[in-house]
Amino acid sequence: MTTVEPPAHLSPDAAAWWRDVLRDYTLEPHHLRLLQAACEAWMRMRQAGEALTAHGGLTFTDERGTIRAHPAVAMERDARTAFARLVRELDLDTGAPSEAPRPPALLSNRRGANAD
Repeated sequence: MTTVEPPAHLSPDAAAWWRDVLRDYTLEPHHLRLLQAACEAWMRMRQAGEALTAHGGLTFTDERGTIRAHPAVAMERDARTAFARLVRELDLDTGAPSEAPRPPALLSNRRGANAD
């Protein structure tokens, strides 16, 4: 097996995860781009979390005195979502496949379900 080194710009923990994934999974060459994007999403999520800590939390007060969400909150959320989707796309979540392809329907939300 040929070892593909992680891109140089990845953080040490993202690079370590890259190596772990390639050790444990067989990926096609085109999957390496998805793996890189997942590593970058992880890094962005961590950077946003660090920015929130450094700048005092989830909110700030603007010039009018209105409490607003810090922009890094959205960055962290978006990066977390991207990471989760890329991990799923790469099929790295190793849990057993669900028997049901989707969550069960809520009968109370179905048309005519409450009609008696």
